[in-house]
Amino acid sequence: MYALVIMAVVLILLTSIIRYVASQMKFSANRVEKERAFQVAEAGVYYYRWYLAHETAGMTTQQLGTFWATALGVGGADEVEYKDPETGEGIGHYKIEVTIPNPSSTIAIAKVTGWTDKAPATKRIVQVRFRRPSWSEYMFLVDAFVNFGTGSEVFGKVHSNIGVRFDGIAHDSVTSLVPSFDDPTHSDHNLEFGVHTHRNIPPATGVNDSFRPQEAPPNTVSNRSGPGDAFQGGRQFPVSVGGFNDVLTDLDNMEDVANGESLGGGQSGTFGGGDTYGRRIILKPDGYFDICRVRLYDTATLAIASTNGYRNNANNGNCSSCSGSCLSTYPIPNNGVIFVKNNVWVEGTVNNRRVTIVSSNLNSALSNIYLGINNLLYTITTGTNPDTIGLVARSHVQIIRNCQSDLVIDGALLAQSGKVWRSNYSDSKSKLVINGAIASFLQTGFNYGSSYGFNTRQYNFDKNLVDFPPPYFPTKTEYAIDLWEEI
Repeated sequence: MYALVIMAVVLILLTSIIRYVASQMKFSANRVEKERAFQVAEAGVYYYRWYLAHETAGMTTQQLGTFWATALGVGGADEVEYKDPETGEGIGHYKIEVTIPNPSSTIAIAKVTGWTDKAPATKRIVQVRFRRPSWSEYMFLVDAFVNFGTGSEVFGKVHSNIGVRFDGIAHDSVTSLVPSFDDPTHSDHNLEFGVHTHRNIPPATGVNDSFRPQEAPPNTVSNRSGPGDAFQGGRQFPVSVGGFNDVLTDLDNMEDVANGESLGGGQSGTFGGGDTYGRRIILKPDGYFDICRVRLYDTATLAIASTNGYRNNANNGNCSSCSGSCLSTYPIPNNGVIFVKNNVWVEGTVNNRRVTIVSSNLNSALSNIYLGINNLLYTITTGTNPDTIGLVARSHVQIIRNCQSDLVIDGALLAQSGKVWRSNYSDSKSKLVINGAIASFLQTGFNYGSSYGFNTRQYNFDKNLVDFPPPYFPTKTEYAIDLWEEI
């Protein structure tokens, strides 16, 4: 009896140990297959990134619309076998399901489910967001040297392909394509950092316009991010972003898009004309816009003539104001693109609308957008469908001389071969606030010393432009992953 009791106890203990060991082995095997399933899912993510890079390189927005209609993973899940790259043996499978971008966004969502052939019931799911970066993602993106004075305060990223002198306060990163350059703002011809400042280190104030050895190689780059200093968000160089020639393809595409939209009365979204010097567009919060033909303007001040400055709709008479027989009213196009084949003066307010206004004429110098007659404003700035305004000029985006002293501009501004600026009119304006983004081929400028131009300049990047750029606004040529999560 004693032996039987001992044997029973031993059997119970041994069975428990065997069961524990077996469960641990099974758990370990499951952990291995679960980890392998995760790696298979990640392989599917990077395969889709490769697929997008090869299939969509160089595509216009219109071509992308055609691509997404039949793309891999769209309209149902596509399953792909994953093989060992060395032996060619099958390891598992991944399933790709894609939510395509809508016309008002550049974002595609890919959900990839992975599993192994040994444990097909053990699945891991990775979801990523692919986004084609827009030209509206920098507060300042400039292809030339750019200089920010002490009155400048920038909320948003700044980049130049030539170099940056920054004496104001930058709350986000400031980057440059070049590691060093000869700053043209002073006569000391020595190379300074690709991003540098002449602002004195706080608590000292003011600037020193001479060559700054501590802001030049081979010295170590200091962060200069302390309280009240220039680079609150840091600085980095060299950094590559891209060139402005890519925008020309987008301009052609936006003209095609505008031509395909009917606004009523036989009018498309394209307004042409060698019969005038341009159009004046007043955006309205009711979803419509007023448009007039500009017959005469002062090329020095950019002001529309106060006498017979407009041409009536019948082209047989003139008007002195943007009203009456020279005024036409149309709904803002459903696709959001208004294309003008000459100059355009823009003002007004949008409400629950997204619109891109283009000035482009390959055969004429009349390809400028003029601002400042009145403010240009959003109404809805939060939520999943915010207002956005895009202004794209083949030449300049320019603020007129007789602009408001306190001027507010909401929108993404792009000058493809010119610059976003206000000329030096040797006058004084109080404050300029730009809520949006600026992309300029040539150097920007809104202040010319202590008494000329806007005394105070505040530039606030509109974060909505990252996920919701203006309709058909120019984008970069490749999709990038900007959000990753396991679900």
